[in-house]
Amino acid sequence: MRTTRLNPPDLFDSGPTGFSQVVWRDEGPWRRIHLSGQVAWGPDRKVAGDGGVESQVIASLRNIERALRHAGARLADVMGMRIYIVESRIGEHQAVTRGLKAVFGDAPPASTWVGVPCLASPDFLVEIEPDPVIIPWTPESR
Repeated sequence: MRTTRLNPPDLFDSGPTGFSQVVWRDEGPWRRIHLSGQVAWGPDRKVAGDGGVESQVIASLRNIERALRHAGARLADVMGMRIYIVESRIGEHQAVTRGLKAVFGDAPPASTWVGVPCLASPDFLVEIEPDPVIIPWTPESR
């Protein structure tokens, strides 16, 4: 089994920080994909959108979508995720809901919302970490 590690160019380069954005392993007919938690940063390390909770949820999910695309998966393949929300903004649950609905519509994955004292940057209000995504995979499907 071969493990692939990737820092896609359409996400911020996490290599210098000491982690990979995407790691996958092909295991027989399956590909197991792990993603680092995603925030609203673009490749330029700037927060996307207006910086509010809703726009950060949407930008974080779009980063998950980009990361999955590099591994051959889709956002629809995400079955579960954890949403970390800075405690000072935890009351903005309607903004989180609007962001989730803007991306997933009426077919969201399972999720757990966790209030945290802070994230890696004071600019981050939300970080979303999907569960490992497992998709059918064969060398022919490339």
